[in-house]
Amino acid sequence: MGDSHTWTAAPAAAERARSVLAAAWSCAVTTDGGREELVGAHSVADDGRVLLCVPEDSALLAAAICAPRGEPSAVLEFADVAPVPVRGRIRARLWLAGWFAPEDGHLAFTPTRVVLRQSSGAVVVDLDEFATAAPDPLALAEARLLTHLADCHGDAVERLTRLVDADSLHGAVRVRPLAVDRHGLTLRIERARAHGDVRLPFHAPADDIARLTERMHVLLAQASAASCPRALQRQRTDGEG
Repeated sequence: MGDSHTWTAAPAAAERARSVLAAAWSCAVTTDGGREELVGAHSVADDGRVLLCVPEDSALLAAAICAPRGEPSAVLEFADVAPVPVRGRIRARLWLAGWFAPEDGHLAFTPTRVVLRQSSGAVVVDLDEFATAAPDPLALAEARLLTHLADCHGDAVERLTRLVDADSLHGAVRVRPLAVDRHGLTLRIERARAHGDVRLPFHAPADDIARLTERMHVLLAQASAASCPRALQRQRTDGEG
C-alpha cells in the first residue's frame, strides 16, 4: 500500500489480534481433558484458523474426535510478550474459543469467539473482521527492530522523549521502546513504582522496513527540533538518568 492519509493512528482490534497470533511462538490449549502448553506447534491459515501439529498420543486428538462438530470444545491462549525487557512485559493476551477438526495431518481450530485483552481492557473481536484481517506488516520483524533500537540506539530513544508531554515523563527513571507497528512507535515510561505508555504516531503508515526507516527519521527530526523535557534534564543533573 502506498502512502496515504486515510489511515488510523493505531491498529484495529482484529488486526492487532491477527498480529499477536502471527508472531506468537507458543500457545496454551485448554479442553475438557486438561491443559497443554505447545511450543512451535501451530501455524495460521489465511482465514485465521489455527493449525496444530500434535503428537498422536495427544489428548487434543481425542478431544477433536469426540467433540460434536461445530460446538466449542477448546480455548487457545496466546501471550504477546515485549521483546525488550520492560516492567510488565506481557503487552496483550489473545483467547480463541472454538472447535477442532482433523485436517491433512493437523488439527484445524476454527474460532467461534475471539477476545483480545490489552492494557486498555478486553474487547470481543468480530469474527468476520478477524477472518479477513491481516497481521501488521511489521509483526514478524518487530522483535528484531525493537531489540536493535534498544541495544544500539539508546540515544535515539532518549531524543524521542522530547516528543512526549512533560507531565507523562514526571518521575521517569527509564524509557524503553515497547512496540512498533505500521501506525507508530510506543514507548514504555517506567517510574519507581509504576509505568505508563506513550504512543508516537507516524505521519503515514509504514508498510515495510524502508518506509519504517523513513518514518523514524521524521520522528527523530521532529524530536531534534523540540526542547529537551525538563523531567529528563533534572534526572541528568541529579545523576539519575
